[in-house]
Amino acid sequence: MDLIVTINDAVNNFVWGAPAIIMILITGIYLTVRLDFIQFKHMGYLFSRSVGKAFSKKGEGEKVDGEVTSFQAAMMSISAIVGSGNIAGVATAIVSGGPGALFWMVVAAFIGMATKFSEIALGIKYREIRKDGTVDGGPMYYISKGLHCRWLGVFMSICVIFYAIVISGIIDINTMAAVLDERFSVPTVGTGVFFAILTGICIFGGAKRIGHVCEVLAPFMGGAYILGGLLIIVLNISQVPSAIALILEAAFTPRAVTGGAVGSIFIAMRYGCARGIFSNEAGVGSAAMVHCNATVQHPMEQAVWGPVEVFLDTVLVCSVSGIAVVMSGLYTDPDLDGARLTMAAFDKLLPGSWGGLITLGAVLLFGFSCLITFNIYVERGATFVFGEKVRPLIRILWVICVFVGAISGESVVWDIADTVNGIIIFPNLIALWVLSKELVAMKKEWTDPDMLRYKAEKEARRMAKK
Repeated sequence: MDLIVTINDAVNNFVWGAPAIIMILITGIYLTVRLDFIQFKHMGYLFSRSVGKAFSKKGEGEKVDGEVTSFQAAMMSISAIVGSGNIAGVATAIVSGGPGALFWMVVAAFIGMATKFSEIALGIKYREIRKDGTVDGGPMYYISKGLHCRWLGVFMSICVIFYAIVISGIIDINTMAAVLDERFSVPTVGTGVFFAILTGICIFGGAKRIGHVCEVLAPFMGGAYILGGLLIIVLNISQVPSAIALILEAAFTPRAVTGGAVGSIFIAMRYGCARGIFSNEAGVGSAAMVHCNATVQHPMEQAVWGPVEVFLDTVLVCSVSGIAVVMSGLYTDPDLDGARLTMAAFDKLLPGSWGGLITLGAVLLFGFSCLITFNIYVERGATFVFGEKVRPLIRILWVICVFVGAISGESVVWDIADTVNGIIIFPNLIALWVLSKELVAMKKEWTDPDMLRYKAEKEARRMAKK
């Protein structure tokens, strides 16, 4: 274990050093500029064409390639990103990088919105439709086809497999098992068996069954957790200004807040960016593997979900967790970290035992949603390298992985998760830079004219009210 920690620390320091942080931020800024600041100038349009359109029946019955509806694909993606990173990851970021890490997490999220918009668009453009109607896609496909670099696509696929196993097959299920054991003394073996069976029932039904589960689960679990966080803010409203002031101060002068324990702005920025990417996956390219299933006519029609997902995941859900942890003051307790810290913060700030129960429910629902969607990542990576025949085997292995992850130790998995995240982003960011010209062309082809229609519709509604 000491050898693993030493190797991981060396790799982690490289992939999450200053050059990597700068590359992530510069890529997001570059794409933001190339896409005409779409996440800042047109957030209303993005929500209208994603969340708003999800409840419209317009276009139903049209023959379009894909396996699930646009909304189901988005809920599958949200189910994958709203997980342990939103509860345990935010807490570990604050413990390791100080309260200022939350500020940098949100900054990186706004910049990363353009990155995720781009990943989804390229994922749809370069996806492959099989004869049986099933779909395959993801960063390995636009790397292989767009960059004409098969070996880099294979490397990306292998990274994706390890990424999914570490983040969901270990961290998510391990977090679930740990909180159940701590709260109700549920044996980790029992948790592993239960969720392995439940996961198997979902994933062996394919993308369609996963899509149906996620379209019910994702809105409910995210909404309930956000309401719990808002209740904390309302009940402790007098503490909110000082908490926000502390976060801002720690973002730029961490030593003044922590007494030197954190050390520098870069450490706060590093943990904020790392845990932010862990949570919303902007820069990883994983969203393309889920959104490629969507039944849409044009890549940009689905890409509008990218900025919305990052906003919901990081700006809303992660901020709820982070503000609660900072207001509680418990992040200085050496005995608390991860999901336990967030649970303790909710317990402290809400009356009775409601806080802990809300957090526990969120951990279980968020974690389970990740277990069924991260299997898609492993399938995409494995089928790209080995072909379609390995798909049933991958599903069996994933169920086994869920059980093993529940009973394994958590010790250094968060640091390993950061390392895997850091490695996987490099080939993806290279592809985004090279294919940015295609992204601009697609945006002009679809989004720009549609934005004019949106403005006309908005003006017509305004005139109708008069």
